[in-house]
Amino acid sequence: MQHALTLPPYGELADPLALVEIAVAAEQAGWDAVFLWDHVLRQPEDPQETADPWVAMAAIATATERVRIGPMVTPITRRRPIKLAREATTLDHLSRGRLTLGLGLGVDTTRELSAFGEIVDPRLRGQRLDEGVELLCAFWSGEEVEFHGEHFVADRVVVLPRPFQQPRIPLWFAARGDARKPVRRAARYDGLYPIEFDERGLAEMLDVVREERGSLDGFDVIARPSTPSEYERFGEIGVTWAVTGPLPGDPGVLELASTAPLDVFRPGT
Repeated sequence: MQHALTLPPYGELADPLALVEIAVAAEQAGWDAVFLWDHVLRQPEDPQETADPWVAMAAIATATERVRIGPMVTPITRRRPIKLAREATTLDHLSRGRLTLGLGLGVDTTRELSAFGEIVDPRLRGQRLDEGVELLCAFWSGEEVEFHGEHFVADRVVVLPRPFQQPRIPLWFAARGDARKPVRRAARYDGLYPIEFDERGLAEMLDVVREERGSLDGFDVIARPSTPSEYERFGEIGVTWAVTGPLPGDPGVLELASTAPLDVFRPGT
């Protein structure tokens, strides 16, 4: 199992230099990835300083050599696919193939969609996610793209360069609760990032993935174990990445990053 540190770039962590310092410490301590939350608005009733995760990831990429980086997760509904394709490709080249792109529908719990006039209907957001990722992959092919969807258009364009990673940048998809369509979407790509689940729910999600793919071979499953025994059980049922990280405002982030991953996930072993 691999180990990732996830960081919310708010408050004190809105300082990109602090994020770089933490990522460097995490790499030195043996972590396999440093991921950043991707939100544009948190707690609108109590505004927080917020960093752009994509600019911060670029800084992290230049200061590290081994850890994977990525946004966990980016909602395509508030992005233009061509802009996202360019940013992801550039970051993939900058990091020499260390980008994993997390994608999802997004949420409006803090009005980060509705406050800016974005689409909030979950059905439409799902349609835009499906179209958007299809278009992303077409752009990354390096071939001419002619795409006329319900939500996005690309009229006879070639997008170069191709990503550093081939055949494309790995794509992980968020799935929340007992919804199964997001799990099936994830199964068509490279990884599943479950949110708000219990152990039984996770096992059921992985059954859906097996139905879609035939097996879990070559597929990443991400989870947040909270105890050593949960860590062991998650590994047994197919989890390939254990992630942890602070909530906004939590202290001791640098100390956490400087701790060897197994000392965090499996204390006393």
